[in-house]
Amino acid sequence: MADNIARVFADAIAPDPARPLLTWYDDATGERTELSGATLANWVAKTANLLVDEVSAGPGEAAGVLLPPHWQTAAVLLGCWSARLAVADRPGPVEVLFAAADRAAEADAWPAGERYALALAPFALPLREVPPGFADYVVEVRRHGDHFSPYAQGGPQDAELLARAAARAAELGMSAGDRLLLDAAVHPDPVDWLLAPLTAGATIVLCGNLDRSRLEARATSEKATRTLA
Repeated sequence: MADNIARVFADAIAPDPARPLLTWYDDATGERTELSGATLANWVAKTANLLVDEVSAGPGEAAGVLLPPHWQTAAVLLGCWSARLAVADRPGPVEVLFAAADRAAEADAWPAGERYALALAPFALPLREVPPGFADYVVEVRRHGDHFSPYAQGGPQDAELLARAAARAAELGMSAGDRLLLDAAVHPDPVDWLLAPLTAGATIVLCGNLDRSRLEARATSEKATRTLA
Protein backbone atom coordinates (compact mmCIF):
# COMPACT_ATOMS: atom_id res chain seq x y z
CA MET A 1 0.00 0.00 0.00
CA ALA A 2 1.39 3.42 -0.97
CA ASP A 3 2.17 5.58 2.05
CA ASN A 4 3.75 8.71 0.53
CA ILE A 5 1.55 11.20 -1.31
CA ALA A 6 4.53 13.05 -2.77
CA ARG A 7 5.79 9.84 -4.34
CA VAL A 8 2.34 8.98 -5.73
CA PHE A 9 2.20 12.45 -7.28
CA ALA A 10 5.69 12.06 -8.78
CA ASP A 11 4.77 8.64 -10.18
CA ALA A 12 1.61 10.09 -11.77
CA ILE A 13 3.69 12.69 -13.60
CA ALA A 14 6.67 10.56 -14.57
CA PRO A 15 5.34 8.85 -17.74
CA ASP A 16 4.77 12.19 -19.52
CA PRO A 17 5.32 15.40 -17.51
CA ALA A 18 4.05 17.51 -20.43
CA ARG A 19 0.61 15.93 -20.69
CA PRO A 20 -2.37 17.75 -19.17
CA LEU A 21 -2.79 16.46 -15.63
CA LEU A 22 -5.36 18.86 -14.17
CA THR A 23 -7.72 21.03 -16.19
CA TRP A 24 -9.92 23.47 -14.29
CA TYR A 25 -13.19 24.99 -15.49
CA ASP A 26 -15.29 27.61 -13.75
CA ASP A 27 -18.53 28.05 -15.62
CA ALA A 28 -19.41 31.13 -13.55
CA THR A 29 -16.41 33.05 -14.93
CA GLY A 30 -15.69 31.20 -18.18
CA GLU A 31 -12.22 30.29 -16.95
CA ARG A 32 -10.34 27.30 -18.31
CA THR A 33 -6.88 26.60 -16.90
CA GLU A 34 -4.87 23.59 -18.01
CA LEU A 35 -1.86 22.41 -16.04
CA SER A 36 0.60 19.79 -17.18
CA GLY A 37 2.12 17.53 -14.59
CA ALA A 38 5.31 19.57 -14.78
CA THR A 39 3.47 22.87 -14.25
CA LEU A 40 1.50 21.58 -11.29
CA ALA A 41 4.70 20.10 -9.84
CA ASN A 42 6.29 23.55 -10.08
CA TRP A 43 3.46 25.10 -8.03
CA VAL A 44 3.65 22.24 -5.54
CA ALA A 45 7.40 22.68 -5.12
CA LYS A 46 7.05 26.43 -4.61
CA THR A 47 4.36 25.83 -1.99
CA ALA A 48 6.46 23.25 -0.14
CA ASN A 49 9.46 25.59 -0.21
CA LEU A 50 7.31 28.43 1.13
CA LEU A 51 6.23 26.20 4.00
CA VAL A 52 9.75 25.07 4.86
CA ASP A 53 11.71 28.27 4.18
CA GLU A 54 9.25 31.04 5.06
CA VAL A 55 6.84 29.46 7.51
CA SER A 56 9.49 27.16 9.04
CA ALA A 57 6.86 24.43 9.24
CA GLY A 58 8.22 21.05 10.25
CA PRO A 59 7.03 17.49 9.57
CA GLY A 60 3.93 16.60 11.51
CA GLU A 61 2.79 20.17 12.10
CA ALA A 62 -0.70 21.19 11.05
CA ALA A 63 -2.01 23.34 8.22
CA GLY A 64 -5.51 24.70 7.84
CA VAL A 65 -6.92 24.74 4.30
CA LEU A 66 -10.17 26.66 3.84
CA LEU A 67 -10.35 26.30 0.08
CA PRO A 68 -12.87 24.84 -2.38
CA PRO A 69 -11.94 22.38 -5.14
CA HIS A 70 -9.66 24.35 -7.47
CA TRP A 71 -6.32 23.92 -9.22
CA GLN A 72 -4.65 26.22 -6.69
CA THR A 73 -6.11 24.11 -3.91
CA ALA A 74 -4.39 21.11 -5.47
CA ALA A 75 -1.06 22.99 -5.33
CA VAL A 76 -1.61 23.97 -1.68
CA LEU A 77 -2.64 20.49 -0.54
CA LEU A 78 0.11 18.67 -2.42
CA GLY A 79 2.61 21.24 -1.17
CA CYS A 80 1.51 20.63 2.42
CA TRP A 81 1.73 16.87 2.03
CA SER A 82 5.10 17.13 0.29
CA ALA A 83 6.40 19.03 3.32
CA ARG A 84 4.92 16.29 5.56
CA LEU A 85 2.36 18.57 7.14
CA ALA A 86 -1.00 17.31 8.33
CA VAL A 87 -4.06 19.09 6.94
CA ALA A 88 -6.40 19.76 9.86
CA ASP A 89 -10.03 18.70 9.45
CA ARG A 90 -11.50 20.94 12.16
CA PRO A 91 -10.84 24.44 13.55
CA GLY A 92 -8.03 24.86 16.02
CA PRO A 93 -4.43 26.07 16.27
CA VAL A 94 -2.35 25.42 13.16
CA GLU A 95 1.11 26.38 12.01
CA VAL A 96 -0.18 27.92 8.77
CA LEU A 97 -3.57 28.76 7.32
CA PHE A 98 -4.54 28.98 3.65
CA ALA A 99 -7.96 30.51 3.06
CA ALA A 100 -10.04 31.73 0.16
CA ALA A 101 -10.44 35.49 0.48
CA ASP A 102 -14.17 35.14 1.01
CA ARG A 103 -13.51 32.88 4.03
CA ALA A 104 -10.99 35.15 5.75
CA ALA A 105 -13.53 35.93 8.46
CA GLU A 106 -13.23 32.33 9.67
CA ALA A 107 -9.56 32.80 10.54
CA ASP A 108 -10.23 33.54 14.22
CA ALA A 109 -11.18 29.90 14.69
CA TRP A 110 -7.83 28.84 13.22
CA PRO A 111 -5.03 30.52 15.24
CA ALA A 112 -2.00 30.38 12.95
CA GLY A 113 1.56 31.62 12.83
CA GLU A 114 1.23 32.52 9.16
CA ARG A 115 -1.88 33.15 7.06
CA TYR A 116 -2.20 33.22 3.27
CA ALA A 117 -5.27 34.33 1.35
CA LEU A 118 -6.11 33.17 -2.16
CA ALA A 119 -8.18 35.06 -4.71
CA LEU A 120 -8.65 31.90 -6.83
CA ALA A 121 -8.83 34.29 -9.77
CA PRO A 122 -8.27 33.38 -13.42
CA PHE A 123 -4.62 33.42 -14.52
CA ALA A 124 -3.59 33.20 -10.84
CA LEU A 125 -4.03 36.94 -10.48
CA PRO A 126 -3.25 38.40 -7.05
CA LEU A 127 -5.83 39.79 -4.69
CA ARG A 128 -6.99 43.34 -5.30
CA GLU A 129 -7.22 43.78 -1.54
CA VAL A 130 -5.47 41.48 0.92
CA PRO A 131 -7.50 40.75 4.07
CA PRO A 132 -5.92 42.11 7.26
CA GLY A 133 -3.56 39.63 8.88
CA PHE A 134 -2.98 37.71 5.65
CA ALA A 135 -0.35 37.62 2.93
CA ASP A 136 -1.27 36.99 -0.72
CA TYR A 137 -0.43 33.37 -1.53
CA VAL A 138 0.18 33.83 -5.27
CA VAL A 139 2.51 36.77 -4.65
CA GLU A 140 4.48 35.04 -1.90
CA VAL A 141 4.70 31.59 -3.47
CA ARG A 142 6.23 32.86 -6.73
CA ARG A 143 9.35 33.92 -4.81
CA HIS A 144 10.25 30.37 -3.88
CA GLY A 145 12.22 27.67 -5.65
CA ASP A 146 10.88 25.54 -8.47
CA HIS A 147 12.18 22.25 -7.07
CA PHE A 148 11.57 20.50 -3.77
CA SER A 149 12.98 17.15 -2.68
CA PRO A 150 10.23 15.33 -0.80
CA TYR A 151 10.99 13.45 2.37
CA ALA A 152 11.63 9.72 2.07
CA GLN A 153 8.74 9.00 4.41
CA GLY A 154 5.22 10.27 4.02
CA GLY A 155 3.46 12.57 6.43
CA PRO A 156 1.26 11.50 9.33
CA GLN A 157 -1.90 11.33 7.19
CA ASP A 158 -0.46 9.88 3.99
CA ALA A 159 -1.14 6.18 4.51
CA GLU A 160 -4.73 6.76 5.62
CA LEU A 161 -5.50 9.23 2.85
CA LEU A 162 -4.00 7.03 0.15
CA ALA A 163 -5.91 3.99 1.41
CA ARG A 164 -9.11 6.01 1.21
CA ALA A 165 -8.13 7.25 -2.25
CA ALA A 166 -7.50 3.74 -3.54
CA ALA A 167 -10.87 2.62 -2.19
CA ARG A 168 -12.67 5.57 -3.78
CA ALA A 169 -10.89 5.05 -7.10
CA ALA A 170 -12.22 1.49 -7.14
CA GLU A 171 -15.72 2.56 -6.08
CA LEU A 172 -15.86 5.24 -8.78
CA GLY A 173 -14.40 3.01 -11.47
CA MET A 174 -11.21 5.02 -12.07
CA SER A 175 -8.51 3.30 -14.12
CA ALA A 176 -5.01 4.07 -15.32
CA GLY A 177 -5.13 6.26 -18.42
CA ASP A 178 -8.61 7.59 -17.71
CA ARG A 179 -9.41 11.26 -18.24
CA LEU A 180 -12.01 12.03 -15.60
CA LEU A 181 -14.50 14.87 -15.77
CA LEU A 182 -15.63 15.68 -12.22
CA ASP A 183 -18.26 18.06 -10.90
CA ALA A 184 -16.61 19.85 -7.96
CA ALA A 185 -19.99 20.29 -6.24
CA VAL A 186 -20.67 16.54 -6.34
CA HIS A 187 -17.12 15.58 -5.35
CA PRO A 188 -15.85 18.33 -2.99
CA ASP A 189 -13.57 15.99 -1.02
CA PRO A 190 -9.97 16.17 -2.32
CA VAL A 191 -9.74 12.43 -1.80
CA ASP A 192 -12.25 12.13 -4.66
CA TRP A 193 -11.19 14.90 -7.03
CA LEU A 194 -7.42 14.83 -6.47
CA LEU A 195 -5.96 11.83 -4.64
CA ALA A 196 -8.13 9.07 -6.09
CA PRO A 197 -7.34 10.04 -9.72
CA LEU A 198 -3.62 10.39 -8.92
CA THR A 199 -3.62 7.01 -7.20
CA ALA A 200 -5.37 5.42 -10.18
CA GLY A 201 -3.06 7.04 -12.73
CA ALA A 202 -5.85 9.15 -14.25
CA THR A 203 -5.92 12.78 -15.35
CA ILE A 204 -8.49 15.28 -14.12
CA VAL A 205 -10.97 17.74 -15.62
CA LEU A 206 -12.41 19.52 -12.58
CA CYS A 207 -15.48 21.69 -13.12
CA GLY A 208 -16.67 24.35 -10.71
CA ASN A 209 -20.13 25.94 -10.96
CA LEU A 210 -20.86 23.34 -13.60
CA ASP A 211 -23.30 24.30 -16.33
CA ARG A 212 -24.87 20.94 -17.11
CA SER A 213 -25.99 22.10 -20.54
CA ARG A 214 -22.27 22.08 -21.48
CA LEU A 215 -21.48 18.71 -19.94
CA GLU A 216 -21.73 16.47 -22.99
CA ALA A 217 -19.85 18.85 -25.28
CA ARG A 218 -17.14 19.35 -22.67
CA ALA A 219 -16.70 15.64 -22.13
CA THR A 220 -16.24 15.25 -25.88
CA SER A 221 -13.85 18.18 -26.30
CA GLU A 222 -11.74 17.09 -23.31
CA LYS A 223 -11.78 13.47 -24.48
CA ALA A 224 -13.07 12.38 -21.10
CA THR A 225 -13.29 8.63 -20.67
CA ARG A 226 -15.52 8.90 -17.62
CA THR A 227 -17.86 11.58 -16.25
CA LEU A 228 -18.46 11.81 -12.52
CA ALA A 229 -21.11 14.51 -12.22
